[in-house]
Amino acid sequence: MNPNTQAPLQRVVIAGGGTAGWMTAAALSKVLRGRIAVTLVESEEIGTVGVGEATIPMIQLFNRVLEIDEDEFIRETRGSFKLGIEFVNWGRLGARYMHAFGRFGQDLWTVPFYQYWLKQHLAGDAPPLGDFAITHRAAYRNRFMRPPGDVQNSPLNDIAYAYHFDAGLYAAYLRRQAEARGVVREEGRIAEVAVDPGRGHVTALTLTDGRRIEGDLFIDCTGFRALLIEQTLKAGWEDWTHWLPCDRAIAVPCSSASPFTPYTRSTAHRAGWQWRIPLQHRTGNGHVFCSAHVSEDEATAVLLANLDGEALAEPRTLRFATGMRRHCWQGNVVAIGLSSGFLEPLESTSIHLIQTAIARLIDFFPAQRFSAVDIDEYNRLSRFEYERIRDFIILHYHLNERTDSPFWTACREMAVPETLQAKLMLFRTHGRILRENNELFSEVAWLQVMLGQGLVPEGYHPLVDSLDGAEVARYLQEVHALIGRCAEAMPDHAQFIGQHCRAPAN
Repeated sequence: MNPNTQAPLQRVVIAGGGTAGWMTAAALSKVLRGRIAVTLVESEEIGTVGVGEATIPMIQLFNRVLEIDEDEFIRETRGSFKLGIEFVNWGRLGARYMHAFGRFGQDLWTVPFYQYWLKQHLAGDAPPLGDFAITHRAAYRNRFMRPPGDVQNSPLNDIAYAYHFDAGLYAAYLRRQAEARGVVREEGRIAEVAVDPGRGHVTALTLTDGRRIEGDLFIDCTGFRALLIEQTLKAGWEDWTHWLPCDRAIAVPCSSASPFTPYTRSTAHRAGWQWRIPLQHRTGNGHVFCSAHVSEDEATAVLLANLDGEALAEPRTLRFATGMRRHCWQGNVVAIGLSSGFLEPLESTSIHLIQTAIARLIDFFPAQRFSAVDIDEYNRLSRFEYERIRDFIILHYHLNERTDSPFWTACREMAVPETLQAKLMLFRTHGRILRENNELFSEVAWLQVMLGQGLVPEGYHPLVDSLDGAEVARYLQEVHALIGRCAEAMPDHAQFIGQHCRAPAN
């Protein structure tokens, strides 16, 4: 073995703070155990996007790795719990459905539970699909609890949840943890990026005051600027706006309103959609829209007219393009967060993409001699993840019956990626859903959105008929009743937070 192959890195430099930078710093400080120096460079003069306040359940794993106490975390970030996402006016005006987290029903035989429900549904003899998920039933009752874990064969053990939180407070919370583990923060703006002309690697960052921060591995968390990965190394950009044409977002917080819902809401408007994220101290709101179909003034007016409470700040506009970096890792620079790509936060994947990029970096953590094979695999996995999440988001736009605006007509009539088209065709015949490799969204996630957007299969899995129809109907009734009783027994969301993790008053 060539000894240079295993020569360890000495210095990791993170360019940029915010959620991406401090999540990366906190994770690396935990994993590296002080054996490799970690420096984070950020400037208080540069703001962060700060709209990624809703998450999906996998963030629990990230917090557990960091040994974060959940109640403390919720208090520190003024957070709340999330059981799913409600979609209003997406398939058609006046319609609504929930993408609830976790399991649906209880396994019966050789095919998924939802296939038995589908047979009953096509016969016109089944309750709504959501009635078979404890998270769905609890969300609409504004109830929440953690899964008890000690109750045998109970739907309460199937409670899957995520969080709403203030992203700025989360970054500050992680900063305290990272610095306690030895991460050094350097305040300042980056004025120059030095590159080794022979190897094409970044060697140092020079700040405006002349300080020089040298490193072996650089992590680009500079957001949309992509200072290292794009402005310096020219990694390239793949544009997806022909499938996802929204290019603006206007964000504004408002005062809290009752009830204190344990779910995110996404309401479709004439040329985009509005998010609603309930926190303990305020509600986060924003309007994602396509500037080719609606003006910024009109989009702002729509947002302000649909708030639950009084606006607490002036609306601010964010501009973006949907797509991803052709290479998320190039040379000795890894892009994490918005510098690697952008997918609108319709399914709350922004923070998750940071989390999985960090996990991949740890899996492929380099030695001094960077391996091209490792880098290529990192980039392949990044692309797979981005493309499959992209397809899931396109699904919401493409499957619609709205005729009230040219925007929705264009989304319905557009050609979609072949990977998405294949999923739609497979579902149309017998309701089959194929989850390939480690793609993020589960079968029941695709099921809820496809049905919610109005796509009903022509048939069901033929093996469903292997069981007696009356027996299946009785079983569905029993599961339906059991889940209903369990949801009703759960405490109120606000009551649960008040008892366990209420943030102190200002």
